[in-house]
Parts: sequence; C-alpha cells; structure tokens
Amino acid sequence: MASGYSSNALQAIAGTGAVPEPPAKLKLYSFWRSSCSQRVRIALNLKGLEYEYKPVNLLANEQKDPEFEGLNPIKYVPALVDGDTVIADSFAILLYLEDMYPQHPLLPQDPQKRALNIQIASIVGSSIQPLQNYPVFNFIKDKLDSNEAVKWTQHHINRGFTALEKMLKGCDTTYATGNEIQLADVFLEPQIYGGIKRFGIDMSIYPILARLHEAYMEHPAFLDALPEKQPDAPSP
Repeated sequence: MASGYSSNALQAIAGTGAVPEPPAKLKLYSFWRSSCSQRVRIALNLKGLEYEYKPVNLLANEQKDPEFEGLNPIKYVPALVDGDTVIADSFAILLYLEDMYPQHPLLPQDPQKRALNIQIASIVGSSIQPLQNYPVFNFIKDKLDSNEAVKWTQHHINRGFTALEKMLKGCDTTYATGNEIQLADVFLEPQIYGGIKRFGIDMSIYPILARLHEAYMEHPAFLDALPEKQPDAPSP
C-alpha cells in the first residue's frame, strides 16, 4: 500500500524543497496494532516517503514464516526493505531513514535536545514497550490470567509515563522537545495511544503527555499511521 497522501501533500508534510525519490518503493512489514510499526509509519509519513504495506499477522504467527524470518531472524515487526537493504528494529529503521532521507529531520542539531530525544525514545523503546509486547503479555496470561497480565502492563506503562512526565516538566512547546515533530514524538504517541486504547491508562495524571497526545492527533502524519487505519486492521 502506498501512503494515502498526494505528492503535494507528502512534500508539505516533509517540509519545503524537493523530496528525494527512493531508488525503489520502500516495503514496510508491519502489524496494524504494533506500536513499533506505528513509529515507522509516522516517520515515513513525515518524510513524505511512499511505501508498500506488507502485513504480518502476529496473532496468526505469520512472523514465524520462513520468508519473514529471512528478513528478520528475531521475528519481530517492523522490518523495512529499501532496495537491497533490509533493516529490522524500529529504532534502527528510524536512524537509517535519517541518514538516507534527511527531509524533515527527526534529530535536532543541538546536542542537549538531541540527547533528550534519544533518551525519551530509549525509555519508550527499552523500558516500556518490551514489557507489554505479545510474548511477555501472553507468558504472564498463561502463567496467571489476563487480569494479571493487564495489571503488569499498566504498572510498567505508568512507571514509564511518570518518568517521562518528570523529564518533560516545564515543556511549553507544541511538541515534546520543540515546535517541530522529532524523534521523541515519534516514539511517544504510539505508546500513549496504545496505553489509552488497549490498557485504559488514565492520562489525567500526566497532563504534559496528555497535551502532547492532543497535538499529535491533529497532525496528518500521525493520523494516517493510526492502527485502525491500516489495511490489516479488523473491520469495526
């Protein structure tokens, strides 16, 4: 699936100037509800890059298919194919996109802001999301029950959100680290969205994150990347 934007809209999102054409259409192996995949979809939209959507149904164990395992031996989504280049892991994909397609940069030049973006991304990517992914959730559900698995997930999301709220104390810009969308935002919104929709997190105790969520939900790059808008999402 190509992005739903027109070429003019893609350039408007990516910023002024010509958008370099990729050597071949990018392919994104994705699962509609995966927050890791959602990060990459947001970045691709921001950079104005069209891509073919290749669904991998984690609930049907399609990640164990030999063809996909050949792309990503750890058998997680997302995976990005750019010509002869294959990159797995959302963080690695985003850094690759930064190097190859620098329009709408996600990392600021200022060393302190750059470090803050990476730190926020790392907290989401290393200290929150892995503790709620399918293998962990299903392991706890099988050993105990679904209620305990949800409680486990809520605990770790709240722990992470508490830390992020403190790190962003005093934030008065449109987005997390400024008035332009950057790496921190690309990681934050899928985690916030999933926390609300899937795990019932009370965002009233996180006023900064809640305000940022509202801002993200007004931006077309984030809206187009929403789980329910993906071609493999179940019908309402």
